[in-house]
Amino acid sequence: MKQRRMGSTGLSVSEICLGTMVFGSQVDEPTAFRILDRAAELGVDFIDTADSYPIGVVNPGITEEIVGRWLAGKRQRFVLATKCRMPVGPGPRDQGLSRRHILDAIDASLRRLKTDYIDLYQCHAFDAATPIEETMRALDDVVRSGKARYVGASNFPAWRLAMALGTSDRLGLHRFSCLQPRYNLLFRDPEIELLPLCRDQELGVIAYTPLASGVLSGRYRATGTSGADWKPEEGTRFTLGDAAERYQRRYWHAEMLEAVSHLRESLTARGRNLAQAAIRWVLDQPGLTAAIVGASRPEQLDDTLSAGDVPLDDATRAELDAVWPALPREPIVEGYF
Repeated sequence: MKQRRMGSTGLSVSEICLGTMVFGSQVDEPTAFRILDRAAELGVDFIDTADSYPIGVVNPGITEEIVGRWLAGKRQRFVLATKCRMPVGPGPRDQGLSRRHILDAIDASLRRLKTDYIDLYQCHAFDAATPIEETMRALDDVVRSGKARYVGASNFPAWRLAMALGTSDRLGLHRFSCLQPRYNLLFRDPEIELLPLCRDQELGVIAYTPLASGVLSGRYRATGTSGADWKPEEGTRFTLGDAAERYQRRYWHAEMLEAVSHLRESLTARGRNLAQAAIRWVLDQPGLTAAIVGASRPEQLDDTLSAGDVPLDDATRAELDAVWPALPREPIVEGYF
């Protein structure tokens, strides 16, 4: 597994990061342990989680607890990333990026993860209700206290990320070291402003959903005469809890499903694996540090984690590049979440 440096920092991480969002919901703890074991065997030393995981449950935090129990006795071997911002309870102060919530959230994550520090502590999304100065000062205190080594952002539009970086520079605070955007060959909006900003400011980029929530894994197949007739598989994130609507809105469209079906057939005819090619495509983009890959079974990692060893030829890259421009655009909203 290749290592890459995260932006302008001295921190190196495996170019594949293991995502854990479904640990505790779709994936029980023994299976999660086997997935973590297999990822480590294949060279992954970068693990991403969040205090609001797993998706589709009433009481989040289970995922961090599972990861914390697995890390016992081997914490120093891994770079651990987690996040705060999303609701973790029913109260008005159980979410957001206020000073109070950030300081409460980091302590709760440390307890669940059974560790003294987080390598990378990330804002899961921007918080329009909290002044950016308050958020960045709180994150600076988190780093200065030793509870986190680096801080990052996820799901920030370019202008809010630029505001955060400018605020940190103006006030002499620890700045974001990386960005975690949604990015894959079916969703390339970050190329317009976000990725150029990250390259200019030397931020690492950790792409999540490089397989478009499983659509690019080849897992979903036709159940009707066209994509309009296809139905999501029960038990997947497309049907799971409150998140189902969000994932269906992003990827469950006839044009997208049919384009992926044709792409899969074309790659298969040339002896290429769709999931490997999709992950390799992400890793080949300028400025990318890592791609977050998840699994519901350990054997799934044998294909996806080898993507870094399978280079793309010019014909395959051109075919992958051609998919997104032909798809309908998503409605413009503030942010990418």
